[in-house]
Amino acid sequence: HQQQSMILVPRDAPGVNILRPLAVFGEEHDHAEIIFENVRVPASNMLLGEGKGFEIAQGRLGPGRIHHCMRSIGQGELALAAIVNRVHRRKAFGKILAEKDTIRTAIAEARISLTKVRQLCYLAAVMADEKGFKAAKSYISMVKVAAIRAAIAIIDEAIQIHGAHGVSQDSGLSALYAHVRSMSIGDGPDVVHLMLIAKEELAKGGGAIGRAVSGTNANVEKYGKFSHVEGGALYVNGTQKASKL
Repeated sequence: HQQQSMILVPRDAPGVNILRPLAVFGEEHDHAEIIFENVRVPASNMLLGEGKGFEIAQGRLGPGRIHHCMRSIGQGELALAAIVNRVHRRKAFGKILAEKDTIRTAIAEARISLTKVRQLCYLAAVMADEKGFKAAKSYISMVKVAAIRAAIAIIDEAIQIHGAHGVSQDSGLSALYAHVRSMSIGDGPDVVHLMLIAKEELAKGGGAIGRAVSGTNANVEKYGKFSHVEGGALYVNGTQKASKL
């Protein structure tokens, strides 16, 4: 973790070749494909010190992820607001959409989802403030996955309710979807966060309560019908973790 350093490189430094802007879902933003060919800068351009690159990156990831979640929740709110506006203005089969049970169910589910992830986001922020980002990392991973999934689902529902208009240039929903969907990759893809959450959960071990609720079938050992499976050790003895984490 001390093999990387961060260095400021002026855009016009000799050897910097900006090939092209990089697009997200076809829209170009502020990222680019760049070639650095024998670029030289003063040692004073190094940030914080040699070998501090990973520390700098990790230092912003915790609060950065919480910030992304806050923004995603806000974008979910925008999509829900668009749904409510749309269903008050459009009719289908003689009734405004707001009177239809399927629409009302979708609205209620969206509000429940947003409220849940907002509270999880608050919990992650409180844990980071009171215990530090290392202690809060699983909470941050939880909300990083949950908030963005919730926002994507609500935006997708909003597009569905808007129909073709929802994916046209006359609606802001397609831009919302493109941004939030990319956040499932940015600052760590979902699978990385899920693995961290699971690793911390598994490290707790089974425990007596878990074993009691899980239960055992005494007849498995009594009659020995599974003695040929796993060399006769179908179950691992003890209540502690059985795998290397």
